Amino acid sequence: MSKVYDWFEERLEIQAIADDITSKYVPPHVNIFYCLGGITLTCFLVQVATGFAMTFYYRPTVTEAFASVQYIMTEANFGWLIRSVHRWSASMMVLMMILHVFRVYLTGGFKKPRELTWLTGVVLAVLTASFGVTGYSLPWDQIGYWAVKIVTGVPEAIPVIGSPLVELLRGSASVGQSTLTRFYSLHTFVLPLLTAVFMLMHFPMIRKQGISGPL
Repeated sequence: MSKVYDWFEERLEIQAIADDITSKYVPPHVNIFYCLGGITLTCFLVQVATGFAMTFYYRPTVTEAFASVQYIMTEANFGWLIRSVHRWSASMMVLMMILHVFRVYLTGGFKKPRELTWLTGVVLAVLTASFGVTGYSLPWDQIGYWAVKIVTGVPEAIPVIGSPLVELLRGSASVGQSTLTRFYSLHTFVLPLLTAVFMLMHFPMIRKQGISGPL
């Protein structure tokens, strides 16, 4: 076993990376409120795992979406548990994200030299809200359908470009299969990819600049 470790150590310098991570100084003012960002990340990872599991059963069509969700809840092994964890961790992720934003703002985490950290965090907050909006529609029940109809209809109030924006979001003049396909693609591919990109920007900056001061 030691030979395997030595082989990887020689090429990847695992020990140096581990030492760098474990030797990072933690300011004495840090308390439980500074864990909100980490809890949000944990919720996101749970979302990825449970969401991936449900893709094996979910069918993104207007005729089969609701039935496939019912199958997950009643027939698939542990499907009810996976979907319940997905749903509640989504709510927890949004709540923790909101509290994290407030904590960072109140402790001046947006000030120099952490402006870019704050901006990437705001983008991640918007992406988190977008996960909620797109995921809410996927069961394609009455609540999901009307939620999509209302949300995608909001841009219609914008002069000139309102109607084209609505059609872009829906995929057609009315809510239907094109809308569900768009929201499913956003929820399972586009938003996770963007979130991963901005996380890869956000976390190294936090590590570089350190944690903001106390309240």
